[in-house]
Amino acid sequence: MALQEEFEQQGVWLFRYRSYLPLIILPIGLWLYVSKATTPLLSYFDDGKRSSAYLLFCILVSIFGLIIRIVTVGHTPSNTSGRNTKEQIADTINQSGIYSIVRHPLYLGNFFMWLGIALITLNFWFIMAFCLLYWVYYERIMFAEEQFLRRKFKEPYLQWAAKTPAFIPNWKHYQKASLKMSWKKVLKKEKNGFCAIFVLFALFDVTAYLYGTTPQLNIPLLIATAVSLLIYLILKVLKRKTNLLNESGR
Repeated sequence: MALQEEFEQQGVWLFRYRSYLPLIILPIGLWLYVSKATTPLLSYFDDGKRSSAYLLFCILVSIFGLIIRIVTVGHTPSNTSGRNTKEQIADTINQSGIYSIVRHPLYLGNFFMWLGIALITLNFWFIMAFCLLYWVYYERIMFAEEQFLRRKFKEPYLQWAAKTPAFIPNWKHYQKASLKMSWKKVLKKEKNGFCAIFVLFALFDVTAYLYGTTPQLNIPLLIATAVSLLIYLILKVLKRKTNLLNESGR
């Protein structure tokens, strides 16, 4: 099998399970965090105030990734090249808004969401390994997605791709989003990511406490996690039992 076909085949398979496979590295990060197998910077962050400030910084990095996803999802119509689950679906090519500066904004958002989790370990080599694995992992997914779009849309896709970077945004050709922000779609689609951020950080905190690495739980973090879970459950019920979050064409 030629390398091009092999990359696409791998990308199609990874695309289907892209929400779950990154969780494989989570136990490694947890072990590094609770065992204190980190860099000399650890002693600097043993101070309570510095530790809390660094935790907030890591959470904000993840939230920054979520904001990228929110901006992306909120301005796209249904059935586009933006946010699919098990298979590639695209009735149109998103070319305005954030898609005018980067071809894969959702994966860029995912990167920062997971980077915040990786940073909390304070292990330089783990963070570097995460960045490398993310690149290799999503490079194949993006390759498979672009092969699909290239075959379906041909020249219009090639023209857009020629001026729009794959992963690192370039504001030179920015165009205002063609659709207004749909907060209903954001609430419906991004509730999982919002909740997951706080749950994962709380998991690190509780695991470290149970392991005896930290003397006390981070109560504000646990409260924020409980609130995020409540919001998630409310939105889940609204999505399943009502049409409140539905919006035509979005």
